[in-house]
Order: sequence, then C-alpha cells, then structure tokens
Amino acid sequence: MSATATRDAFGKALAALGEKHPEIVVLDADLAKSTKSELFAKAFPSRFFEMGIAEANMVATAAGLALSGKIPFACSFACFLTGQFAEIRIALAYSEANVRLVGTHAGVAIGEDGHSQMGLEDVALMRTLPGMTVLQPCDDIETARMMEFLVAHRGPAYLRLTRQKLERVHAENHRFMWGKLDTLRPGRDVAILTSGSPAKAALDAAEMLRDDGLSVCVVNAPTVKPMDAEGLEAIARQCGRIVTVEDHTVMGGLGGAVCETLAERFPVPVKRLGVQDIFGQSGDPDELTALYGLDARSIADATRALCQEKTPV
Repeated sequence: MSATATRDAFGKALAALGEKHPEIVVLDADLAKSTKSELFAKAFPSRFFEMGIAEANMVATAAGLALSGKIPFACSFACFLTGQFAEIRIALAYSEANVRLVGTHAGVAIGEDGHSQMGLEDVALMRTLPGMTVLQPCDDIETARMMEFLVAHRGPAYLRLTRQKLERVHAENHRFMWGKLDTLRPGRDVAILTSGSPAKAALDAAEMLRDDGLSVCVVNAPTVKPMDAEGLEAIARQCGRIVTVEDHTVMGGLGGAVCETLAERFPVPVKRLGVQDIFGQSGDPDELTALYGLDARSIADATRALCQEKTPV
C-alpha cells in the first residue's frame, strides 16, 4: 500500500499546478526543503520568494501579492505560522486576501524535534478567523485534490500537512468535496470521526472492534472549517455516539468543532481523542502516537469504552 507524507504530495502538486497557473506564486520562510516548496522553486525560480526567518513579513507580503491578483502559497511549519496570528488576522482574514497558508510538521508525530516544532494549536487558532477555510488531508490523493480546489477557491485558507508518511486510504479516483464529510467505512453502532494523519489508525481500530460485534462507521473530515453540519447531524442520528481523533489539542480543533456543531443540532455522547491540555514531547513518532492515544489500539479501547457507557436519558 502506498505511503506518502502529505507535505511531499503538496510539493509535487504545487509544482504541477504551477505549469497550468502562472498566477501561482510561492513564499517560504527558510524551510523550503522541509515544506517541499523547493520543488516549485526549482521549476519556477522567478515566482518563488525566499523570505528568510521572517514569517510575519512573509504573511504580509503574501497578502499584498494576493490583493494584486496572484495566488500565493505561504509555507512554513504549522507552529511558526500560527506564531504570526496578529498578521494573519488582519492582513489575510480581515482583508479577505486570497492566500493559502501551508503549515507542515503538524502534530506529535513529527517525533524527535519536540514540542517547540509541533503544531498542536494551529487548527484551533485558524478556526476562529472569519472567512478562513481550514483543510487537512489524510493521504496523498486527498492532498492533490485539495490543491486543485485551492487554486480555484477564493478567500484565505489554511492547509495542514504531515512530516510523516501516511498510508493511502483513498482510491485514485477520489473526489474531494469542500465542506463535506467523507465516509471511509459505513457502520451503525458508533462513529469514529477523524481528520488528517489518524485516518488509517481509525480504520484499523474499526476492524479490531468488529470482533466485539460493533459496526463502526469511520468518517474523514478533510474540511475542518466550514464543518459539514448536516452531514455530522446525520451521522449522529445514525450512530448515536461519536469518537473524534486528531493529532492536535482536543480544545478547539476537530473535536471542538464537532461538539460545537452537535450541541446546537443533535447532542450525542462524544469522546475526544488528542493531546489533552499539555505540550508535546520529543520521542519516537510511533511511541508518541501511542502515548497520546492516537494509535489503533488506543482508538479501539476508547471507542469500546464509550459504547459500554450508559447513554444519559
């Protein structure tokens, strides 16, 4: 089965789209090799801008380019981008600038680089900005489709990508639909809702739980904002219980979006799996994934426990 980091898929898609769309320009903050924007830089050096370790300047420059008719992709580590929240808030969101912020190295699975390099709060911050689309692909196929969407989309957007390789969960003919949930596995007893890197682990957990007699629905949320409220309500009504899984803090990310949406539409028991109000730490990526409860076994255990709880009347 194919396994590719979504940052690698992004770099390839960006360079390919550059051939068709001369209005695309790319900015990076001294991390082009890591974000994979270097592929675009090699193909189109006159349309690539190395801004150095000056992310705030990069964001403001990207906004200016967007307001001049270009389609800028501004790239850095997720944690470094969100450190420029004030600039993103005014220069991009308030100005409705057509900028694509690309945050790589998201989550604890970046491993040994530790907490200073881990983007764990980025989705929560970006979700608060009016008009900001927040996207998170779960494999290389979905990344490529999202890139095609982002070229045509109008308005600011944030794309969240991984350092680690992810096993493919979609077929080659997968179609990304903005603002819609994506059912990876049908089920009726409980739903596992995930976004980004934990998708394969969620599918493996569902397979484990089949031995318990549980029919587990696994749903991918590639668009974290805007959340698919109607689709989420339909899943809640069908399954009655939801487990959210994200390589991000449980506050304000996917789990927060799900709970906020269902609280106003169709409340059901929700268990949020992710980083629990603590910073990440340095270590082996697989060990950290297990430590924070994002591996298949942990997801299965948490889902089983939720199903065994009595539903409040």
